[in-house]
Amino acid sequence: MQVEHGRMLPVIARDAIANAVNVSRVAAVLDRKASWLTEWGASFVTLMQNDALRGCVGTVQAHQPLLADIKHNAVCAALNDPRFPPLAREEFAAVRIEVSLLSTPQPFDFTDESDALVQLRPGVDGIVFEYGHHRSTFLPQVWEVLEEPEQFFAELKLKAGLPGDFWAEDIKLSRYTVHKWRETDLT
Repeated sequence: MQVEHGRMLPVIARDAIANAVNVSRVAAVLDRKASWLTEWGASFVTLMQNDALRGCVGTVQAHQPLLADIKHNAVCAALNDPRFPPLAREEFAAVRIEVSLLSTPQPFDFTDESDALVQLRPGVDGIVFEYGHHRSTFLPQVWEVLEEPEQFFAELKLKAGLPGDFWAEDIKLSRYTVHKWRETDLT
């Protein structure tokens, strides 16, 4: 994706949230011929407030046009992230938005947990963890907080609803990378 295209993504997300929380805003003018927005894509929209997470919702697999995916995830991050109350209209100006576009997740092979840990690329990999009906993911940005592979992996299992020291032979792991655009980097 071209840099100027990526710069539009946080604007699209902010416009969607503004509409959802009834904040008057002049919406960004999108080029109706912007075919890159009609291509299917997987995105995550992350909201930060006072340097703390305020909401984060996304899709790991592309299943709709990128424009629809970003708008949907932005509104869900603002209003439906179960970890937070819905974003109030008064909070709108204080949140900072980041949009991440995900590559297609690629499964990787490992023999055991230590082999999986050795294969992780801190700061690069987003990981999808799957075991039965348990599933979780962390974006590569989570490495900024959970720097050690063991800690990253344990928290990923906890997020999936399993103990941090859980291990089973039929765990599935996939990795993906992201291109991200933060509002604060664009102003």
